[in-house]
Amino acid sequence: MDVDTEPKALMIEHDHVPNSLQIDPTRARFPCCIVWTPLPVISWLLPFVGHVGVGREDGMIVDFAGPNFVSVDNFAFGPVARYIQITREKCFTPQHPSGAYRTEEEYRLVESGRSHYSWDEALKKTTHEYQKQTYSVLTCNCHSFLANHLNRLESQASGWNVVNVAALIMFKGKWVNTPSMVRSYLPFMVVLFMGITFGGANFLTFLAFVVFVLFGWYLCGTYYFKNIIHL
Repeated sequence: MDVDTEPKALMIEHDHVPNSLQIDPTRARFPCCIVWTPLPVISWLLPFVGHVGVGREDGMIVDFAGPNFVSVDNFAFGPVARYIQITREKCFTPQHPSGAYRTEEEYRLVESGRSHYSWDEALKKTTHEYQKQTYSVLTCNCHSFLANHLNRLESQASGWNVVNVAALIMFKGKWVNTPSMVRSYLPFMVVLFMGITFGGANFLTFLAFVVFVLFGWYLCGTYYFKNIIHL
């Protein structure tokens, strides 16, 4: 089973970023970005697990932070540690009014309710939906929020889910700076050292069991029991 981190060829910005999309970590401005930060306690054991959010076109971060609550410009669990910026073309794709479609394919998409949204349009619709959702780490969390947003940018069948969203951030996320990397991994290294020192093989067995159960749950809930995890 392959985990595709780019189901619809998501375009990622690397160089020559326009001024309107300039990132400013000091002001917590990440325009058209996927952002990530470590979680207290959980990331100390599993450093690849964290909290994610979405940067609006103006850079303000929006994240699903709790039951029926979507936070704006107040990223839960601390400053951004990693981010992925999407291209300007993907962010500002216009939504055409009825009768002004560029192609027959676009007409069919719009008429079927699967039209292309701009970045903020898709985020607004996702926000409205998740303001009515109950938060659950196992079934409806911040990764569900992000996957829902990315799916709206393409179509309802573009293929983003909690697994490939997590893989995308893990393998393609950029660190904001060196302190962000230290903040993310130092607690894990300390816990790992203490666990091996005082617990030895039992600690490693426990850690492996937690990883196995966590991965098993999300893989099964995403690819085999598709109604378990909300998107």
